[in-house]
Formats: sequence, structure tokens, C-alpha cells
Amino acid sequence: IGPAIENGFYYDFDTPEPFSEKQLEELEAEMRKICKEKLKLERFELPREEAIKFMEEKGEPYKVELINDLPEDAHISFYKQGEFTDLCAGPHLDSTGRIKGNALKLTACNAAYWRGDSNRETLQRIYGIAFPKKDELDAYLQRIEEAKRRDHRKLGKELGLFMLRDEGPGFPFFLPKGMVLRNTLIDYWRQVHKRYGYVEISTPMMLNRQLWERSGHWDHYKNNMYTTVIDDTDFAIKPMNCPGGMLVYSSEPHSYRELPLRVGELGLVHRHELSGALHGLFRVRCFTQDDAHVFMTREQMKDVIQETVRLFDEVYSTFGLSYTIELSTMPEDHIGTVEEWEQNQDILKNAITEMGKDFVINEGDGAFYGPKLDFHLADSLGRTWQCGTIQLDSQLPERFELEYTGADNEKHRPVMIHRVVLGSIERFIGVITEHFAGAFPAWLAPVQVKVLTVTDRVDDYAADVAAKLDAMGFRVEVDTRNEKIGYKIREAQLQKVPYMLVVGDRDKENGTVSVRHRSGEDQGALSLDGFAAQLKEEVDTKAIR
Repeated sequence: IGPAIENGFYYDFDTPEPFSEKQLEELEAEMRKICKEKLKLERFELPREEAIKFMEEKGEPYKVELINDLPEDAHISFYKQGEFTDLCAGPHLDSTGRIKGNALKLTACNAAYWRGDSNRETLQRIYGIAFPKKDELDAYLQRIEEAKRRDHRKLGKELGLFMLRDEGPGFPFFLPKGMVLRNTLIDYWRQVHKRYGYVEISTPMMLNRQLWERSGHWDHYKNNMYTTVIDDTDFAIKPMNCPGGMLVYSSEPHSYRELPLRVGELGLVHRHELSGALHGLFRVRCFTQDDAHVFMTREQMKDVIQETVRLFDEVYSTFGLSYTIELSTMPEDHIGTVEEWEQNQDILKNAITEMGKDFVINEGDGAFYGPKLDFHLADSLGRTWQCGTIQLDSQLPERFELEYTGADNEKHRPVMIHRVVLGSIERFIGVITEHFAGAFPAWLAPVQVKVLTVTDRVDDYAADVAAKLDAMGFRVEVDTRNEKIGYKIREAQLQKVPYMLVVGDRDKENGTVSVRHRSGEDQGALSLDGFAAQLKEEVDTKAIR
């Protein structure tokens, strides 16, 4: 059982043991043979009862289940190819000869639950891919190897950024260097948001059931929430920051003169994910969401949305990330009227169209309380990651009875957007770790400079150089070990440190440092002040090199 997917295809098999590498090679060889045979593919349909009987006779209980779940008026189609017949909606190529045997590859095999349900059977899933030409397959396989080299889980361990433990599945531990990276990223977030007029709040991690019922989360999101009982009252650890933000807004009266009111929060949220879905920092059970809620009048909506997109542009360009936009529309499970949804969808559409931004429609994937714009970032390997979101919401202000006093001295209901730019601090760190292959720009690098001694005669000079750089605000380490300088340089390069300052007797005598970049570029001897000025400019401009 298995469909075509974004990158190739998969097929599930009910076997007690995983497939070995040798078995995958044998399957691949058989596939190439079938391609050469140029077998014709024939499509036919059967009535439901005949289709069920046909699959039962072939010993295909999973396909019987699929047929039983099809709508009454569904066309139940099959494809025949040589001796093999399978249930499939299609369409298919007309011949196996259309596939180049040397341009296909089985790429992986792992366990998967039937229909994604952890209570059901465990199947063995084989992934594969095919291209029109062999050189396209070769290029794809090279990208896969490069992605493995950049895997944030591998680099996170090698660079001492974070760790993942069985004692806390989905709950990452950040190590000292990872905390430097994380805090630097958060400092940048705060600087940008201050310039755009945001204030920052912090709301409790746990709130009572009554609040979550009021927000709609208890009815629409409870299965993803961690709950407990305190003094006979149900509580939930927050999966989102929004309801707490509503309480902050409603805690005091507001005037139209304050609007738009931009309120940010770096809130730690918890969401239950199936253990099989967890993946490094990309899919976790607790993460820091860089939330913000902007309260406004309906007339201000377009300007606020466009201002938010400009903020996104600034942040993403800092990391060298481009993006595409999806407009996600009303899901089946939603609150609010269809008319409200359509109005809000049009406002989002018109705001970004006016900015000259292209977008695609993602039908039915909006949040339960409103439509949203999803920003999919493209990294250096061309992979996309959904990080930023702008969600329009007229429902929570209604549920929490939020008000402001208008120019007419009457009470009015504000409109609100929820928005995140990084999405999750943890996930974004995973994304940029792979984007930069661990070689973070100097402004972001946990260690910006490493001072390397050629001889122990300059240990005191190296310590003095490091102390001066530290006083200037740079992040610096010193390596005075009794090792060859080539070894020290190589180790610093493996740690992706942007700059190495090699100091020997002549440097001590002349008051200089020999500057090397991690790329291998040798800048020769510079005065310490000269190097510091160069590094300061690189950090201040957030240059990528």
C-alpha cells in the first residue's frame, strides 16, 4: 500500500522483519528488469462487492479495508501490469518502459503504523524515487548525502549545541554553546520587535480548564494538551500563548488611540506528539513560540498585515532565507460564520497581493479560529520549512469580550492577528543549523574567535588577546594545549569557529595576531584593533560568510 509523495513514492509491506540492504538491492534489480520488459499497464474498474471479493481472494485485508472506507459512489479502479494487479486511483504511465531503470532508486526502509495509527499493525515502508534521467537521480542522491552531513541532530552533538535523551522524548536539552546561540537569536528577535513597536509579556505555563473552554482549545485541541488536576480543578499546560494574551489585554481598558497594540511573547508551550513523529528539534513536545498578538480596528487590518510581512522580510533576509506563501482557508472543524471567514480570507489576499507577493491556496488548512498565511522558507539545499504564520482572528476577541473605546466614545470589538516569525525557537535553530551546515555567521556563532598558541612562550600573550576581545563583547576561547598548530587549526575548523587567531613569538613581539578564517582564507598578521574593527563590522551588519 502506498502513494506517490513529494519526493518519490513509498509502499508498505506487512512483514515481520525489516528488509535488509541486500533485499532492497534485489528489489531494485527486479524493478529495473520490469522497466526493460516494457509491460503495458491496464486500468479496469469493479463494483464494490466484486472488488472486495477480488482483494479477499488475493489475501489483501488492508485493501479490503480501504475499499470499505470509500464513498458509496466511488469508482473502484485497479491497474494490471504483467502478473501484478493492484488497487489504485491512478493515473499511471501506459508502460513500464517509460521509466528509466538507471534513474530509479530505493532510498530507505523503516517501520510505519497502518494508517498512521499507533494502535494498529506495524508495517515495513520502502521509499523510492525515479527521474527522467540518470544525472537527475545522481544530483538528487548528492543532495541527500549533503543533507545527512548537515543533519542538525548530528551537528548539534558535534558542536555541543543540544542533546536529546530517552528520559525526555521530545523535550530537548540545550547545552552551554547552544544557549549562547539561542540567546543571541532571542536578543535579535527582541531588537527587531522593539523597532516595530512591540511590547513583551509573559503568561503562565498552566491555566485552568475554564479558560481553555472559553478559548475553544478544550473542544478543538484537547487531544494535544497535557492536563492535570489541582485542588479538584482541571488544568492544562498551555499548547498556545493566545488565551493568556487575551487575559492580559482584558486586564485594563483600551482606547482606539492605542491601536494597533502589538504584544509579543516568547512562551514555552507543550503539545503532545506521537513518539513516532518526534524528530530532533523539528518535531518536539515542548518549544518556545515567538508569538505576538496585534489588536487593531478593522480599518487597520491591511496596514498591520503588510507591516508584519515587512518584518518577516527583514528577519528572513538576515539569515539568507527566501520564502513562498500559502493562504490556508477554512477547515471543516472551525468556529465563526462562513461569511466572517470569507471576509478575513479576502483581507489577507488583498494585503499581500497589493505588496506584489505571490501565494498559493491551501484549502481547508486554516486554524480553527481563522484563515492564515503560512511562510515556507527555502534553505541552502532548496528544502522548504514552514516557520512564519500570520493568522487572522475575530473569534477570540469575541469569546473573551475584548473591547476598546472608539472615537465615538462607544465600546467596540478589536480584530486581532496571531503571528510568529521564527515559529519555534528550537525548530528555527534546527533549520539554520542545517542551512549554514553549522557554520553560523559570526554574529550568531557560539564562539566567534579562537586564539591558538604556537608555543607555550606566548600563553600569557594569548590570554591577554582573549581578555581584550572579551572586554569588547566578543565570544572568544583560547587553546594553549601542547599540540601542533595544524591540529589546533583543524579542530577549530571542525567546530566551525569563524576566526582563528594564531599567535607566536613574532606576534607577541609585534603586538599582532595572524588571522585565519574557517574557510581556509589566511589574512596574515593584523593588529588586534584592526582585527576587532573588522569583526565588529561583520557582527554589526550580520554579514553571512
